[in-house]
Amino acid sequence: MNDKIKTKKSRADGEQSRERLLAAAMRLFAEQGYSRASTREIALAAGVNVAAISYYFGDKAGLYKAAFTAMSPAPADNIAMFDQPHFTLRESLQGFFRQMLAPLLEGDMMELCMRLWFREMLEPTGIWANEIENGIRPEQDAFSRVLARHLGQPAPDDETHRLAFSIASMALMLMMAGDVVKTIRPQLMAGPEAIATWTERLCDYATALIEAEKIRIKEKTA
Repeated sequence: MNDKIKTKKSRADGEQSRERLLAAAMRLFAEQGYSRASTREIALAAGVNVAAISYYFGDKAGLYKAAFTAMSPAPADNIAMFDQPHFTLRESLQGFFRQMLAPLLEGDMMELCMRLWFREMLEPTGIWANEIENGIRPEQDAFSRVLARHLGQPAPDDETHRLAFSIASMALMLMMAGDVVKTIRPQLMAGPEAIATWTERLCDYATALIEAEKIRIKEKTA
């Protein structure tokens, strides 16, 4: 019995050490960039031995990747939320915006993650390009296929992708410029209910864009 208790305690301590390392890494990488933030400094900030980085993440690059993707679910999980053959258009849009806006419910962690993403864009290490190719591209392609299906198209074309990017940009604005919204109209970002309202309104706005695209396609083929 004592051995089991010790094992559970060890696992809990280990998980806490890993989470502290991730939080410290996100903050220091965001503040200093990948090259200037040292593993020793990160370990010190997390209150763990520097060897813990090798144990949990392999090396500095592995820690950076884990920090960068800490709030990024697997693309397949995100896609499953909006790309189901039995979904109505509304259900697909709801799932799409829910998975996009989910990080906003994480509070300070989301803001820290955004700073890290901005830092990577300014001082690229290659991980952003990888994220675009292996994370963003599959989701963009899947969402474009959903739109094509509801537009009655056999496959997405450039206009379908343009529409998909336009719809996604509404949610991206909240993610990347949420501080602007909070400053001008703080109640619009105040808690889960406010984010849920954004989801429903964005579905309304997206539906209007899709209906406008249907009209454009009809006029083009008339």
